[in-house]
Amino acid sequence: MSNVIAFKKPSLKQKAQGKTLCKNGFHKWEIWQKKQFDVKSGKLVTVMQCKRCGIKETRLT
Repeated sequence: MSNVIAFKKPSLKQKAQGKTLCKNGFHKWEIWQKKQFDVKSGKLVTVMQCKRCGIKETRLT
């Protein structure tokens, strides 16, 4: 017979690890490297992206 591997069902805490934080407004922002800077009305704009959910936001710098 072959070796039997017991798979464990992920807990609810592991399933919703990053989702609940973003739903409550606690995003993990990082600078989006593909499009670093935009010039909008003479001001420098940085594009930020959340690591967990992928939402993009523009910030004036």
